[in-house]
Amino acid sequence: MIKEQDFSAAHFLREYGGQCEQLHGHNYRVQVSVGCDKLDAEGLVVDFAALKAAMQAVINRFDHQLLNEIPPFDKLNPSLEHLARLIAEEVAARLDGDRVRVTECRLWETDRNCVVYRR
Repeated sequence: MIKEQDFSAAHFLREYGGQCEQLHGHNYRVQVSVGCDKLDAEGLVVDFAALKAAMQAVINRFDHQLLNEIPPFDKLNPSLEHLARLIAEEVAARLDGDRVRVTECRLWETDRNCVVYRR
């Protein structure tokens, strides 16, 4: 199953050597994929509301913020790749269990630029 949400944030890439080294913003689109080997008693992987809540808890701290000021991006470059990994791992920390596992995070910074982080 896949849940998609959006958030907006600004960032700059340290020592990039191009335009993205300047402060700029994106309207990010994030998709988190969750899988399991066996459905629950109701026939679900996980309730969409639970996945949405886990995603929202993670992305709320980034929404309308400067990513470079939020740990770990105060030290780690806030690249799309690093951000996708962090979102996947933090959603997994809230949702993974004996049966359910976050498998992937797709993150777009534009309609044409997307990264995929697989766990």
